[in-house]
Amino acid sequence: MVKILIIDDEAPIRKMLKKLLERNEYEVLEAVNGNQGIKLFNEQDPDLIISDLIMPEKEGLETIRELKKLNPDVPIIAISGGGIQDPKMYLDLASKFGAIRTFAKPVDNEILLSTIKEILS
Repeated sequence: MVKILIIDDEAPIRKMLKKLLERNEYEVLEAVNGNQGIKLFNEQDPDLIISDLIMPEKEGLETIRELKKLNPDVPIIAISGGGIQDPKMYLDLASKFGAIRTFAKPVDNEILLSTIKEILS
């Protein structure tokens, strides 16, 4: 079964993504910040990562950079609702740091699912 790691500090976002992915027969791992995400990545070896960018402790851009050092081939989808700035700025940086795709929140479920299928095929 394909394993997807969701890294997001917002519990409602994690819950929504988990339900969506499990309904589509993906195994889902959850982390509340980048530190926990990197720990789970090392322990569970997920096939794909969906990471928020604005989070406490270890934010998403730093997390993406670290994950890409650990495994340059791991596909990462970055999502963001923005912070002080427009989310586009953060998402553009995420692409430069190695995210294969980026989405502004709220993410369209059908587009996200088709993107995941495309990346994993």
